[in-house]
Amino acid sequence: MHIYIDGLQDERFQRPLQLISNLFFEEPELSFSQPGEKPADVSVIFNLESDNYVFVHAELTVPDGKLYRTSRKKKLIHGESEKEVFKQIKNAVSHAYLTVLQEWTGMVQKWGILTGVRPTKLLHKKMQEGIGRETAHRELAEEFMISDEKISLMQQIVDRQLSVLPDLYQLQNEVSIYIGIPFCPTKCAYCTFPAYAINGRQGSVNSFLGGLHHEMREIGKWLKENGIGITTVYFGGGTPTSITAEEMDMLYEEMYTSFPDVKNIREITVEAGRPDTITPEKLEVLKKWNIDRISINPQSYIQETLKAIGRHHTVDETITKYHLARQMGMNNINMDLIIGLPGEGTGEFAHTLSETGKLMPESLTVHTLSFKRASEMTRNKEKYKVAGREEIEEMMDMAEKWTKEHDYAPYYLYRQKNILGNLENVGYARPGQESLYNIIIMEELQTIIGLGCGASSKFIDPVTGKITHFANPKDPKSYNDSFTAYTDEKISFLEELFNTQSSPS
Repeated sequence: MHIYIDGLQDERFQRPLQLISNLFFEEPELSFSQPGEKPADVSVIFNLESDNYVFVHAELTVPDGKLYRTSRKKKLIHGESEKEVFKQIKNAVSHAYLTVLQEWTGMVQKWGILTGVRPTKLLHKKMQEGIGRETAHRELAEEFMISDEKISLMQQIVDRQLSVLPDLYQLQNEVSIYIGIPFCPTKCAYCTFPAYAINGRQGSVNSFLGGLHHEMREIGKWLKENGIGITTVYFGGGTPTSITAEEMDMLYEEMYTSFPDVKNIREITVEAGRPDTITPEKLEVLKKWNIDRISINPQSYIQETLKAIGRHHTVDETITKYHLARQMGMNNINMDLIIGLPGEGTGEFAHTLSETGKLMPESLTVHTLSFKRASEMTRNKEKYKVAGREEIEEMMDMAEKWTKEHDYAPYYLYRQKNILGNLENVGYARPGQESLYNIIIMEELQTIIGLGCGASSKFIDPVTGKITHFANPKDPKSYNDSFTAYTDEKISFLEELFNTQSSPS
């Protein structure tokens, strides 16, 4: 789809209009100057005026000559920075563009002009500003064209989060820790996480673990010296249970030795997502260190699907390992399911939900498949046929109905680019079983320190809320070559953030 846009000379309009186009078409091409040799499939002409009001008129012309028009007039709030004023103008343009595309295609975008990852942050922000619920809902609908259905979902999630973490807005004086283990048995076709097949890589594993232990020691030492507590710890990856039971044991011992007041950390989670990595010995190690919150991720209960996406475990293995984990004291198990995997429709997803009901994990994250740019699935789209938009939406409705019937409630959500049906990923949990870490990372109200390969840190200023991102290298060799430097840089960020200065060692 080639779309010609006329009347918007400012380059700052290009990205938001590209993102909105992506909601309707697969890999649309936008041109903001004369289309030249390549004729446009459709053209959109904007007439934009702004003074005390911004007035936007948009006309979309399709090949058969049919014309779609819309206008939007909005009073500008002056006295704000130039950046904020332009943001108001950009939103008005986005409104007009979304409206003509919806009228032409008949596709209604329930998230409106939102293309960001964390929509619930918008509602939290309004609540922190003391804006009433009805006013906040009206403003979200007006500013972003979000549907009542999605605003209701946002409110339900925000209410749940604040009941689980009543001090969510006062967590700035502590941190959470993410520990990335970059190894998996195999790489899944949809995956873009730092995940390397572990077989034959023992040298890399040993070197990586040495660097990770160093990071844990130095960061833990700094936190202890400066009286900074830890709210949650999350072992992710990759698959953290890809390493041996002995390596896991030493890793958790390091955590207890290095981190401050581990016994009072509110939550420690270990992803054991790949059932083929779970053994009695590894579960014994988890139990030894009082870790009982893990993930065991089936993704699907269709064996042909697992084979197609590169997961080498069997459906029976998922079920067997789940029961083994239960027998060995794992009291808070999360499972991930993915809507829209290749070859799957409502029938296959109904089977997956039925099988999940036989196990009843404490929490369930329902993902909608996203074609991530660097994944094998995206590079070979013709090989991976997926369901259409309407069927994807039907499967999401099935998940919502099923979770409600089984006493699960939504407690966090996030969205991704190129997500099927422009939907969302939703975490559901039974009462009192929500993941605190998932809430904290999604709402970005607390600093998270990333340790390990590919781990990202988010340093959040407790006064302004400004977020500074810092990422460790994604591949083990680069990480092994530079972990000391990256550790020192993170400590510098922490010193600036908490206005402290470490005492000399």
